[in-house]
Amino acid sequence: MTTARKNLFAVALITSLFFLWGFALNLNPILIPHLKKACQLTDAQSALIDSASYIAYFLLAIPAGQFMKRFGYKGGILLGLLLFAGGAFLFYPAAAARSYSFFLTALFIIACGLTFLETAANPYITVLGDEESATQRLNFAQSFNGLAATLAPFLGGIFILSGNTLSAAEEASMSRGQLNAYLNAEAASVQVPFLLIGGVVLLVALLLYFTRLPDIVGEDRGAEANRPLLREKNLLLGVVAQFFYIGAQVCVSSFFIRFAQQVANIGEKSAARYLSAALLGFMIGRFIGTFLMRYIPAPRLLAVYSLLNFFLVLLAVILPGKFSVYALMGVEFFMSIMFPTIFSLSIRGLGGKTKEGSSLVIMAIVGGAVFPVLMGRVSDMSTIQTAYLVPAFCFLVVFYFALKNARVKHVQLATAH
Repeated sequence: MTTARKNLFAVALITSLFFLWGFALNLNPILIPHLKKACQLTDAQSALIDSASYIAYFLLAIPAGQFMKRFGYKGGILLGLLLFAGGAFLFYPAAAARSYSFFLTALFIIACGLTFLETAANPYITVLGDEESATQRLNFAQSFNGLAATLAPFLGGIFILSGNTLSAAEEASMSRGQLNAYLNAEAASVQVPFLLIGGVVLLVALLLYFTRLPDIVGEDRGAEANRPLLREKNLLLGVVAQFFYIGAQVCVSSFFIRFAQQVANIGEKSAARYLSAALLGFMIGRFIGTFLMRYIPAPRLLAVYSLLNFFLVLLAVILPGKFSVYALMGVEFFMSIMFPTIFSLSIRGLGGKTKEGSSLVIMAIVGGAVFPVLMGRVSDMSTIQTAYLVPAFCFLVVFYFALKNARVKHVQLATAH
């Protein structure tokens, strides 16, 4: 096999990682209403599903980077895939025990694996081929992340959600044995899907193990290498913006099904299809946003998109019925460019400190662990519609960051989430 063909095969395998972590993270909006029902949770308790996933990014982003310095990117990717598969397999006993803490542990282990994958795959894909086509390869890989975001709620809605939600009166009329049988059946629906996910992940790990991948040799150069990161104001502002953006992204998607059920009286299976359509808009938005950046500076486009999202979320809070659901679907489209654009703006000009700066921005993904719990708490105290004021505020923080970077004329998209 020629070097070019070997690199092409390696690119295909690394690109598959974007799909895998996108699929895993975008199953959370399905798991939140599903486990809320199966484990009889409040909105705030069900939001811990996101917390279990996203807290791993904060705890393991830097350790993942240190691990890869010692064992290489391939070693980090393989460890990430093994953790991912192990967590997926744990869903089987967690469902058998119908233990929410067991589910959260499994999700945390999956997320630990995803942290290794995200920390490695974004820079790795850029060196698997000609330098001139690095951005093209990365954008191609990003599209598979968006495809996964579209497919995950659609398939999860088919194979995990039963579409059978008991009212308070129906639940009260059941005997204890009948209720337990119903709840056990609900919990068990995740077992086969997650066994299949774990098997696919192990297959990818096996293929990667027997594939020779080029090493990445990093080198700090120039005066920038000695510049303290804590003095990089734009980087720190970018970390804050990414923290709030990821919080908004997770809030909007994770409570979408609950929102559609309560505000528009849409059944959970139908709501999952609405969410899948919205995330298809997210994927399409990436292509359109990348095209628009040829003509509109990235910070300016980010400012416009974040302001539009602020007003769309407000409409979702104010409007009745399906109109509010349509407003939230529009939010997904305009979120499409936000992670890569914030990321790129945050690390520009860091020189030899780019890798360390990137780790800080990845750590900011922990926003996905914080804001859904806050939003769930607001929902428990008021309504799910009022709770969407939480992501509305987050988009204002992103807008402020975009305005501070408005003088940047060109930003190359660096990564995606």
